Amino acid sequence: MSASHPSDDLREPPVRRNLFYLLLAYLCTGLGVLGAFLPVLPTTPFLLLAAWSAARGSPALHRWLYAHPRFGAPLIAWERNRAVPVSAKILSTVFMTISWLIMLWRTDTLLVPVVTGVLFLAVAAYLLTRPSS
Repeated sequence: MSASHPSDDLREPPVRRNLFYLLLAYLCTGLGVLGAFLPVLPTTPFLLLAAWSAARGSPALHRWLYAHPRFGAPLIAWERNRAVPVSAKILSTVFMTISWLIMLWRTDTLLVPVVTGVLFLAVAAYLLTRPSS
């Protein structure tokens, strides 16, 4: 009889885990591509998540993302230097500010804009302190 670890039966089978990463990679790639054309949908966070999940579920998609003429350079800049393009910093900060102002204008309570404002400030501070690519 072999001794088994108590958590062995709680682990996902590798096939199921790979399928999850594969589906997440393709979903995020699709959202990232849409974000390249729609100004209200961000591209970079979805592509970063797609690259991360593709490395675990689809080596071919991972290679394609890094070799892509439009998406490859920001992914490489992030991987090497944790750098964010200046245009992404500006756009994200502007859209967070606009979103927050609309929320402040349309919300009856101050709780939601205050909590969201703190979150947006934290995200903006993080982005603006990253190196520029």
